[in-house]
Formats: sequence, C-alpha cells, structure tokens
Amino acid sequence: MREHPRVAIVGAGPSGLYAAGALLKGDEDVRIDILDRLPTPYGLLRYGVAPDHTSLQGIQRVLAEPFASDRVRFFGLVELGQDITADELRRGYDAVVYAAGAAEDRRLDVRGEDLTGSHSAREFVAWYNGHPDAEPHALAGVEAAVTFGVGNVAVDVARILLADPGRLSVTDMPEAVLAELTGHHVADVWVVGRRGPEHATFTTTELRELLTLEGVQPVLHDPVPDDPPDADRRVRQNLEALRAAESRVVEAPRARLHLAFWRRPVELVGASAVRAVVLERTVMDATGQVAGTGEREVVPAQLVLRAIGYRGKPLPGVPFDPERGVVPHVDGRVVDNAGVRPGEYVVGWIKRGPLGVIGTNKSDAAATVRALLADLEAGQLPAPSGPDAAELLAGRGRAASTFADWERIDAAEQAAGERFGRPRVKVATWHALTDLVRHGRPGGPLEHEDDPA
Repeated sequence: MREHPRVAIVGAGPSGLYAAGALLKGDEDVRIDILDRLPTPYGLLRYGVAPDHTSLQGIQRVLAEPFASDRVRFFGLVELGQDITADELRRGYDAVVYAAGAAEDRRLDVRGEDLTGSHSAREFVAWYNGHPDAEPHALAGVEAAVTFGVGNVAVDVARILLADPGRLSVTDMPEAVLAELTGHHVADVWVVGRRGPEHATFTTTELRELLTLEGVQPVLHDPVPDDPPDADRRVRQNLEALRAAESRVVEAPRARLHLAFWRRPVELVGASAVRAVVLERTVMDATGQVAGTGEREVVPAQLVLRAIGYRGKPLPGVPFDPERGVVPHVDGRVVDNAGVRPGEYVVGWIKRGPLGVIGTNKSDAAATVRALLADLEAGQLPAPSGPDAAELLAGRGRAASTFADWERIDAAEQAAGERFGRPRVKVATWHALTDLVRHGRPGGPLEHEDDPA
C-alpha cells in the first residue's frame, strides 16, 4: 500500500461523509479532499430533512467527525465539470469517490403538469429548508393542495403545510419561509397514491405524526384493508395507524388531511395556473401493474406537489445509466462498456438509486470503501500523475471555501437564531453565503433573493 494515498470525494452529503469516516478508520495514512458545489456540507441532511425533525438533524454531529481530522480538507464552491474535471481528479488522486446524490425529479407526465402552482416536492422541500438554489413559493390563494406520492417526502410536505405555526416557529426555517407558511392557511391537503396503503413506503413514525397533528381532521376516502398475509411489521403498523385515524374525530378542525389511495392523476386543470386535479380510480391488473378504471373525480386545488421519486443526473465525465439514473458499478467500482474503471468508486443515491433513509448511506459507503481499500492494498490503483485539487484551483486563481468558512456560516445562522429566539435561522441566499465566505459577514439579508452565485 502506498504511503499517504490520496482520495477525492465529490459530494459532502451523508454518503460522502460516511465514506470519509470509513476511509479514516480503514487507513491511517489516507489523505481525503471533499469537494462540493455548496459552501455548506451535509447535503440532504441540511436541505432535505424537514426542519421540525430536529432529532434527525442531530446526525450532523456524526457526519462532521471527519472534518476534525487534519487528514481531511473541504473544498466548497467547487463544481465538477465547471471548476475541476473528473479526468483531472482521476490524475490527481489514487481514487475518486462520487457521492453526488439524486438531484432530478420524476414527472407525472400528465396534461397541465407545467401550469403555475405545479411543482416537484423536491423544489418545495428545498424552499422551506433554505437551499440557495430554491425559488420562493407563494401560498396566497392556496386553499387546497395535492401531493402525489406515498413515501416520507409526501408526508413531510403535507405536515409542513398543515402544521400549527407554533410548531414551525422554533425551527431553523428562513424568516421569509416561516412568514409565508404561517401567514396563509391551507384548509385541505391531499395525499394521493396510485396503489393501496399496504404498498405505501411511509415509515410508521412519520405517518402517525401526520395523522395526529393537532387541529387536523384525517379523512380517509376508502376503507383501510385487512393486513395482507405477507405484510411486514412496518406495513402492519401503518395500516393500524390508518385504522386509528378512521375513527379519530377532531372538534372544530382548522384543516383536513385527505388520504386517497388507488387513484392516479390524469390531468391538472387551469387556464394558466392549477385550479383542480382530475383523478382516476385504479386497480391492480393480472400482471401486478396499476391500471385505470375510467372512474374519475375532480379535486379543487391551487398547489400540486409531486413526490413520486428522485433520479440521479449525469456527472460530467463519469459513466451514467440513463434508464436507472445511476452511475453503473460493480460492488461500488465504477464501470463502463470496457469494464471496471480503476480508481473510480460511487456511493449513495447516485450508486443505488433514491432508496433508503439517511442512515442507509453508512453501510452503503462502508461497502464501497472496503472495495477501494482492497484495490489499494492489491496495488490495482493507478498512481497519481497530476496535481491535486488545491494545486489545480490555485493555478486557476479559483478560491474554494473551507470548513472554517462553513463554521462562520454556522455561527452567523446561530446568531440570527438568537435574535429571533430560535436555535438558528438558515442563510438562504447565494449572496449572503458567499459574502460570509469572502468577508466573514453577510452583505445582505439572510433570506431569499434572486442573486445566484
């Protein structure tokens, strides 16, 4: 094994940081450079976990551990294909690990999907989590919202729309987002699934939380089925939670949560903006696929959020499987038509698809790192033949942000939180983030504004 092998990790989200942790434990000589287009690490943990789920956000302490090592460097504001290429990383490091996540959305592919008021749940989640790329969402005039999907993302967006303002006022949401959510009342929120509740991927804790929101009346539009003979514990508990919701009566509810299974969208209706959704009843056909019955209903709605899955998108200079939306691999080793590409590895959603929860990335990353270290031990990795990221960027006059810059952003967010009596308030614009990196202070408001970096 080489002395001080160098590994580059592209992506500072959970999968990339779990990989860094596994590398540090697996090789006491390894040197790791972590690259990300944002100046803020933690990826989906920071920008995908709902703000009112603070227990999950506590995982950040574990993910931050690699940054305490002097063998790890963080290069923020560095984008693959723009500031540095995959080929340059391959030449500058013993190994490159791609940990880019899944940044695109699946579409409904129905008429009217591009009307104003129709969005992906990913866009909505990015907005309420203060992602600097997110566009503001206006809720004025939204009396009813429909979310398509029966997983935890659909549960999250429904809960945020229905939550009591007091629940949100103690979170780290940007102030403009909090004002929008608390200033407009959405009376009806629909969660719609093509299949039955026994097929849903909700985790029971999140489902129960949604079904028992204070002041919200659950409305189930079909009887809850009996437990299937082969149902696992999660499915049985989900169905139990739905049966309990059937009999729950909320006096003078301030809002209603509609759960409508065995329905699919066929059209979003409106002249320029969504005004209603046309749903079609579905059944399971003889092949196990969902089929329409022709029976339709119209649900008035001014906001539609699709939460039907994410897809990875191609990384410049890296093999990609467009059908599955992942980087093709064998045991975490990147492959192309010629076979395994020595020194290239993949972890996380861009490896396996958008499956599992944040913790799933730990075992996934560990498996890839075992393959990487085995290849290094066996002498199967090409030796670096070019400059590393620090040398390349310096030669181009390109100043990456550092972990110390992130700590300044972190401190500014906590200071803003103190002013509002909250744990933190996220810095939510490129302008404010980059000013904190360059000058140690925000040069403008911490809220959204149209000022891309």
